[in-house]
Amino acid sequence: MIENLSQLVDLAKNKRKRKIAVAAAGDYHVLEAISNATTEGIIEPILVGDEAEIIRISKEIKFDLEHIRVVNIPDSYEASLEATKIVGEGDAEILMKGLVSSGLLLKAVLNKEFGLRTGSLLSHVALFETPYYHKLLGVTDAAMNVDPGLEEKIDIIKNAVKVFHGLNNLEPKVAIIGSVETINPKMEATMHAATISMMNYRNQIKGCIIDGPLALDGAISKEAAELKHIRSDVAGDADLILAPDINGANILYKSLNFLGGATAAAVIMGAKVPIVLTSRGDTEKSKFLSIALAAAIT
Repeated sequence: MIENLSQLVDLAKNKRKRKIAVAAAGDYHVLEAISNATTEGIIEPILVGDEAEIIRISKEIKFDLEHIRVVNIPDSYEASLEATKIVGEGDAEILMKGLVSSGLLLKAVLNKEFGLRTGSLLSHVALFETPYYHKLLGVTDAAMNVDPGLEEKIDIIKNAVKVFHGLNNLEPKVAIIGSVETINPKMEATMHAATISMMNYRNQIKGCIIDGPLALDGAISKEAAELKHIRSDVAGDADLILAPDINGANILYKSLNFLGGATAAAVIMGAKVPIVLTSRGDTEKSKFLSIALAAAIT
């Protein structure tokens, strides 16, 4: 397993260049990230969107478009459909969101005619590098599934585990977190956690080690786990945190970024290819690292 997010670039460089289709590519920070990833030699971009705007921004950031394919489709949804079609036809291996709403891009992804459905649940997986944790920490699902049930949580874990396997961590430790470590029939999240943990123990969910319910401190702090007398292979050493719902995951995601000094890389999993779906608040560095993550696991 890599030790920091900059190693994503090295991992991606060890593979052939991946083609990435960018939907509504006329966005300053997105094109900056694409330019950096192209310079690093990890991707070959196909830019779909308002050609005049793409050219204008590229000149401003000194991104040479001479050998870059640009598809002129000014409408953001039509651009999303075309970028998705390019990926669906096998001409690109990664899809990225540009200056388009997440809802419109996902509508294109789920298009029945030429979308990227696989039958699996789509879910968001983020990797954080923070000075306050001893290794990279994954968080899921902070962007897609609002209130996942038991089966959805299993799919979310499986999607995230694929990311870790792609980064050579073949048995990531998964902590299913909540407000308590005890199983309480009145708290559905604790029942989900116990069921999923037992399914993992009985090899119904493979490729990882799962424990829960765990409170956040018990999941990431060995000292807290010891003080609470928690006996677990996961407690204090989690690679991945599954939050009970989108509220918990999103709050944790933004707390790590804005209070914890963390840098993040994130992808959407469950489609035919990884989707780089960053938010407007994400930095250019985070967008670049997300591209590198997608390329590394493809």
